[in-house]
Amino acid sequence: MRGLRPWAALCAATVLALLTTALSSASPSSSAFPPGRPAFSTGPAEAALARLLPRHVSQFSLVAADRPASGDYFTVSGRAGRVRVQGTSPAVILSGVNWYLKYTAEVDIGWPGRSTARLPRTLPAPAGSVRKDASVPHRFALNDTDDGYSGAYRDWDAYEKQIDLLALHGVNEVFVQMGADAVYYETLKEFGYSGDELRSWIPGPAHQPWWLMQNMSGFGGPVSERLLKERAELGRRIADRLRQLGMTPVLPGYYGTVPPGFTERNPTGPVVPQGDWVGFRRPDWLDPRSEVFPRVAASFYRHQRRLFGDSTMYKMDLLHEGGRPGDVPVGDAARAVMNALQTARPGAVWTLIGWQNNPSTQIIDAVDKSRLLIVDGLSDRYDGLDREATWHGAPYAFGTIPNFGGHTTIGANTAVWAERFDRWRTEPGSSLAGIAYLPEGTGGNPVAYELFTELAWQSDPLDQRAWFAQYAERRYGGYDPHAARAWELLRAGPYSTPSGTWSESQDSLFTARPRLTATNAASWSPGAMRYDPSTVHRALAELLKVAPALRTTDAYRFDLVDVARQALANRSRTLLPQIKAAYDAGDLGRFRERAAEWKSDLALLDRLLATDPRFLLGPWLEDAKSWGRTEAERATAEFDARSILTTWGHRSGSDAGGLRDYANREWSGLVSDFYAMRWTTYLDSLDTALVTGRPPVAIDWFALENAWNHERDPYPVRASGDPVAMATAVLRALPAPADGAVHPVGRPAGPGRP
Repeated sequence: MRGLRPWAALCAATVLALLTTALSSASPSSSAFPPGRPAFSTGPAEAALARLLPRHVSQFSLVAADRPASGDYFTVSGRAGRVRVQGTSPAVILSGVNWYLKYTAEVDIGWPGRSTARLPRTLPAPAGSVRKDASVPHRFALNDTDDGYSGAYRDWDAYEKQIDLLALHGVNEVFVQMGADAVYYETLKEFGYSGDELRSWIPGPAHQPWWLMQNMSGFGGPVSERLLKERAELGRRIADRLRQLGMTPVLPGYYGTVPPGFTERNPTGPVVPQGDWVGFRRPDWLDPRSEVFPRVAASFYRHQRRLFGDSTMYKMDLLHEGGRPGDVPVGDAARAVMNALQTARPGAVWTLIGWQNNPSTQIIDAVDKSRLLIVDGLSDRYDGLDREATWHGAPYAFGTIPNFGGHTTIGANTAVWAERFDRWRTEPGSSLAGIAYLPEGTGGNPVAYELFTELAWQSDPLDQRAWFAQYAERRYGGYDPHAARAWELLRAGPYSTPSGTWSESQDSLFTARPRLTATNAASWSPGAMRYDPSTVHRALAELLKVAPALRTTDAYRFDLVDVARQALANRSRTLLPQIKAAYDAGDLGRFRERAAEWKSDLALLDRLLATDPRFLLGPWLEDAKSWGRTEAERATAEFDARSILTTWGHRSGSDAGGLRDYANREWSGLVSDFYAMRWTTYLDSLDTALVTGRPPVAIDWFALENAWNHERDPYPVRASGDPVAMATAVLRALPAPADGAVHPVGRPAGPGRP
């Protein structure tokens, strides 16, 4: 059963975890070991390296180092075929291996895409000895929404790969929500709820992130007791692996979420109704000042320790996105929440997200700021930010959300990162203590992930243009002038979007609910292009000229499909206004010509996406079904997985709440059978209106979309077709771009690396 540890073995596993937690999940600025001897075994790093580089693992010598007061560091030295990497944790050692791969071997292990097939049989010698020190102690990853938008039904193999890639890129703190439902389930059974009541209250796995944030409940369920147990087993396995690598599993904390009817069952526990969240009824909030709150929190942390072991960091956000304090003073509530945490886990850090008006200074000022870490989701989005003043000196991590809803669009404010992070970090009195990589969905935009995580290992401002030039060389395992030009175009276009309004690029109108006036697919996405679209078009043309030897790499194939997809998606923003102009003019011939092009582009897009497994709908749905043991369970899981991508929720949340297409993405199968289905229905209705002279027939979009959510048709799980041929077809289908200068980029000089 996906190789998971049996439920009964959790008790035995707890013993081992309790022995290792104090050692391997210690805060990044401390060491549980006496000076003078290595603090850990390199075995977990060696095992990860064997998974990542099975043909070359024997050529690395991994050495443990004590963590000094100054923080984490790694060194790289050695000779050809014998590379020595020393670091202050297993994960830091892997970061050193990655530095060697990038800046000596000149290959890339991206998320996703890799060029390690280009490694020579004997690894090249490092150019002398290199030491890199972490510039910040906290290197945090994963948004609260990651499980929902990256795949709530993944198995251990997928999470193991994710953890390896996080460690390889220097991350040392990872949010883990898998299995939190089991903690709530076991806790609340002690406060008057039946198992059936709780399993109906807990949402399906794809929607659980927003339940944990106290936004909604119930949708996509009910969950089975077996599912709760298996998710807890997987969550424990994830947390244990992080500890083994010297990384901190950041676990959900308890701050008061309860099901309906809590006070009736517990008279000393008054609740504050939280109202609605974009069309969903929010769970009630148990008054943290109440007599019963400390008992619920103590039970929560007790069950969490039994199921997952301890941590030193706990994530929770009071009154997230419009929560109501009622008559509860927010400062008093914060003190009670912190007291419950410190009683259960003395010295633990309360982690909060910097988002909208969160966290309130009423929270910050009520508790010991040294026990807070704010992971800022807006560092690169707005101008004029002063985090020290706004958050009264509380420690925070410079963060970014370059992706909302798991959109497949490319781009990020990387020039803002390169300039702003170092400036904020080095300002007198700076409270900046980390980085926080917070896309709502992971597994795309590999260049953004790589650049952002590297900030934490730079002692000086990062030269964005030079960095992209070096990335272009290693991404495909060798220098190519066309790859260099392609990545310079991408740097200057989608990866140099400015701060001020957005942190992600625009989404695709092909994925929008059909309307002639559409400017975005997701309600809260940019309504216009954020960069010159010709940069992507010309980058595609350059990538198609890359030397055949480099085209064999996995990284090249992924990037080619991704850039071709983006070029075609950008075309939707010029084509839709042409369709509207023809319709408004009553020009049937012109309308049909442009509508046919729209439909043809959708069909071409689906064929392009089918050539790469990372752009397939099939694996997403098969993962969901794999967790079911009965046909009813498989159908429930599949609906949960489908609906998060389309309607998101019920009619109220989808329509009035605006959540429809929030998680839009261009995947083969989703494009052909959902987005194309909608647009064909719509365009055909407009065609009939032009022919008959009558208004278009009204379409119940939610009914149409939700019918697809309930379908059970299978989709391919393996790629088909030739990505180069399909990308070439895309280039030929696109109108020629406006003239634009291509800035020549020479090969980066010698072995000198940042």
